[in-house]
Amino acid sequence: MPELPEVEVVRAGLARHVLGATITSVEVLHPRPVRRDPRGPAGFAEALTGRRIEDARRRGKYLWLPLDNGDALLGHLGMSGQLLVQPPDSPAERHLRVRLRLDGAAEGRELRFVDQRMFGGLSVSAGGADLPPEIAHIARDPLDPDFDDEAFVAKVRRRASGIKRQLLDQNLVSGVGNIYADEALWRAQIHGERPGERLTRTQVRELLGHAREVMGEALGQGGTSFDALYVNVNGESGYFDRALHAYGREGEPCDRCGTPVRRVAFMNRSSYFCPVCQPVPRRRRTPVRSVVPAE
Repeated sequence: MPELPEVEVVRAGLARHVLGATITSVEVLHPRPVRRDPRGPAGFAEALTGRRIEDARRRGKYLWLPLDNGDALLGHLGMSGQLLVQPPDSPAERHLRVRLRLDGAAEGRELRFVDQRMFGGLSVSAGGADLPPEIAHIARDPLDPDFDDEAFVAKVRRRASGIKRQLLDQNLVSGVGNIYADEALWRAQIHGERPGERLTRTQVRELLGHAREVMGEALGQGGTSFDALYVNVNGESGYFDRALHAYGREGEPCDRCGTPVRRVAFMNRSSYFCPVCQPVPRRRRTPVRSVVPAE
């Protein structure tokens, strides 16, 4: 699934290519990608036609394009979604689901939503130009200049749940995702099952710093692509997968100590870690209460 760096790469591409463009027509080729829009496919198309795109924004893994009437085109890429800016005469992609024809700043271009597995989708958010109400509950991400580091540290240390589970909690911090959580934990030398309440403030701050570093580096390389499903708006893949230290490297030597990297099941996905650099946390023993015999 595309994570924060991949979604930010797409957002930046949209900002370069579609700002100021007017949506002249909308064609919904499959109803599933617009299933979250209460208007249905026809109403979705009608709500967008004639509207001008004012900006390209992101909160966590969600993208939205503010429109000139105060509404917004809200999108999530899901597992395999792609937002592509294409010439109108280019061949239709195999899994093309929605086509928006543009005029103005992006004259002669189309914005296409392509999605093989169709877990992603688009919808029109009424009054959502500043922040769609559908995603207002999602926390800011570590790259957001308004992210509150100290509030994050305090919340993590009040929770008994494992730190990786917390990193994936979109109500606590958004956009990190499975790949970058594993990479940040490897850099911080912390096992993902370590309870937040057993981490020091310094450890949590350092982990947050590593999360920022790894996502920033991924941004510089266009994101992480393991297959052809994630691409930017021009259809190009990212290259950060070549710089990963933990994720996807089961059995390969740790870049720090040489111990083979391990993989374990985690929340219907996988976690990768070095068993030496990131030792499994010891379970706390439950105190045994002594029983005083009745006299």
